[in-house]
Amino acid sequence: MTELNKNTDFLYPFIEGAPEDPQALLVDLAASARGKAEVSARLQKDSLEEYEDQIQAAGAKMADRFSRGGRLYTFGNGGSSTDAATLATLFCRPALGRPVPAWSLAADQAVVTALGNDVGFELIFSRQVIAHSKPVDIVVALSTSGNSDDLMVALTEAKHRGLLTIGFAGHSGGSMSTSDDVDYCFTVHSQSIHRIQESHARLGFRLWSVVQEQTRRRAAATMAAAEQGGTR
Repeated sequence: MTELNKNTDFLYPFIEGAPEDPQALLVDLAASARGKAEVSARLQKDSLEEYEDQIQAAGAKMADRFSRGGRLYTFGNGGSSTDAATLATLFCRPALGRPVPAWSLAADQAVVTALGNDVGFELIFSRQVIAHSKPVDIVVALSTSGNSDDLMVALTEAKHRGLLTIGFAGHSGGSMSTSDDVDYCFTVHSQSIHRIQESHARLGFRLWSVVQEQTRRRAAATMAAAEQGGTR
């Protein structure tokens, strides 16, 4: 077995035999990719159906806070930190719709490494919540396990300060799914980190779209009220 096969056999166990027929290997690789895509699509669909009511409720509260000057802060570790950055970008720089203030607290390497070195890794996000947030703001934490200490400390701090707290978790949800400090927790029921993160992205997009829908409704209602008042 080659070194490459040793590193990838847990993802593609059929490579281990080093088949002499490359066409057969390509067929197996294509079948594996299709299988993963099907599992991911089904999991995303199931997650959206499970949490649609909660997403609608959370999106309405987010839209209300944005209308009152609220800001969004997102954070996560590892791959979830990049997902958090993508979610913040979706809100603050959407291709369509109204942009709102949003930041990823994992994006500033100087701040994250300084806090990790000087006060402890478990405080890298909570200290930023303390420094930047107001009670009208929102935090979204992403974790495939739901058990990351630095996220839970930040969510507790945010809740204590009056922020709306939202969590994206995986597996059984971990501490995030049972904490009173998390107003809404969207748990993707899977053992695969890859599939969890793919569904997190889909749920995050749905949450953003609900906020946009709520924002349009509020703007239309305000305009209608102003027009009605002008005709009196």
